[in-house]
Formats: sequence, structure tokens, C-alpha cells
Amino acid sequence: MITEIDASLLEKIADLTGKPVGAFNIRKDMGCEARQSTEHIAIDPRADGKPGIDIHFKEGTKGETCHIPVIITKSGVEETVYNDFFIGEDCDITIVAGCGIHNCGVQNSEHSGIHTFYVGKNARVRYVERHYGEGDGMGENIMNPTTMVEMDEGSYMEMETTQIKGVDSTVRTTKATLGPRSTLIIKEKVMTHGKQLAKSDFTVDLNGEDCHTNVISRSVAREDSKQVFLARINGNAKCHGHSECDAIIMDNGVVAAIPEVTANCVDAELIHEAAIGKIAGEQLIKLMTLGLTEKEAEEQIVNGFLK
Repeated sequence: MITEIDASLLEKIADLTGKPVGAFNIRKDMGCEARQSTEHIAIDPRADGKPGIDIHFKEGTKGETCHIPVIITKSGVEETVYNDFFIGEDCDITIVAGCGIHNCGVQNSEHSGIHTFYVGKNARVRYVERHYGEGDGMGENIMNPTTMVEMDEGSYMEMETTQIKGVDSTVRTTKATLGPRSTLIIKEKVMTHGKQLAKSDFTVDLNGEDCHTNVISRSVAREDSKQVFLARINGNAKCHGHSECDAIIMDNGVVAAIPEVTANCVDAELIHEAAIGKIAGEQLIKLMTLGLTEKEAEEQIVNGFLK
């Protein structure tokens, strides 16, 4: 049964209001709350008995969206879930994931989602993942996502990951292997508060000729929070790779950006960029002359930066 708290979490992490259209799997407090397959998308429990699901997209599936959100509403929940995605050739689909935790107890609540994607030849995938936490308890909200991607020839995948509020600790690990003429775009947005810790660790192996990746991170560290961004791009063939980290630090926030590029082929073209700093004073002054308070001006700049 979906409660008001459940509905609020689902809307925040997956834009869901009411029953989803199409294929979906809603996981709640270590169990399956609701599930639905379609003609072209099959969602089944894992055959190996591990917690999680296998999602198969039939070859040529286009224009369909699959929702697989996770919500936790109890204090003390600790789970590791394994979801495997098999995307057939020539698909063009969207996957909306994410985790929302409502913790009003004294124990930590933790979700570790391990997602593995097998992207078929010439397939296109848009993957959206949002993390959100809330609750007035003493327990922490912890999320540690792991994403593994194997991309076949000519495939394209765009990943949009967002963490904006209420996650006390997260370690995000992403590893991808790209085949010939494949493209992987990663767009990360993170905001931390209080004493929160967020670490992102990306490794992309450019193995196929003429493959391409672009890893982009935008983040804001406020109060006493800390962030670490690591991006490793390995050019093992004729390829193009680019990583970029832009971060705003506020109050006593700390951000470490550690980009690493390795060219193992003479035809690999690799670029890395990193910029960390506070909000420019002239930006604040300009908005304050329009009638905004300093705090309102800061919020507007931050929202625009993370948009």
C-alpha cells in the first residue's frame, strides 16, 4: 500500500504521481511493492536468487520508459540490491531509477544499488537517477550506488545522476567499457550540507575505435560537507575522452577533484578540466541591486549552477 510518505518520495525521485504508465518496479523497505511488465519490457526476479530484478528490453523497442524507484521508510533498513538491464539492439528507451529515504528513527538506513547495463548494438539509452533523503531522526541516510556499463558497437547512453538533499553519506562507483563508435555521456549534479560526505569514482575504458565519452560533474559543498570527485579515462584505441568538474564551495565546504587520463594508444585524444571556487562577489552584488537579499542571491546562483 502506497502511503502519503511513499507518494511524496516517489514524486521527488521519479516524478511519479499515481500508478506509472508502462513497465515499472517499485521497491519498498526491502520488498517489491508493485511490478508491471509490458509487451516489450520484461521485469523478473533474478534467477540467481539475489535481491533485485532482471529487466529485458526487446530488440527494436522505442519510445518506452521503465521506472524502477526504491523507497525506504523504516529506520534500520540495510540492503544491497542487484539489477541487471539487457537492452536489445536498436532500442531507444528511458530508464528512471533513484532512491528516497524517510528516516525518523535512531538507526541508519542504507541502500546499495548495483546496476549492470548491457547495451546492445546501435541502442540508445537515457538513464535518470535521483537520490533524496529526509526525516527528523538521528539515524543517517546512506546510499552507495554502483553502475557497470558494457556498450556494444554504435550504442549511445546518457546518464543523469542527481543528489540534492538529505543524503548523509554516499560513495558512487561507475565503471564503463565502450565498444567501437559508442558514446557515453555522464552528467552528475551533487549538493551537500552539514557534515555530509559525497564521493564519486568514475572509470571509463575507451576500448573501441572512434568511441567517445564526456564525464561532467557540477557540485556545491555547503557548511561542513566534503566531496571527492575522481574521473579516470583510459584511451585504449582511437577515441575521444573528456572529463570536467565544476564545483562551488560555501561556508567550510571541502571539494577535491582528481581527474586522471591515460592514453594507451597514439590516436587517443583525452582532456580533463577542473574548476573549484566560491561564488563571485560581482554575481551577488548584481542580484542584490535587483532587490534580492544576499541569501536569496546565493540560492538563485546555486540553483542556476545545478540546473
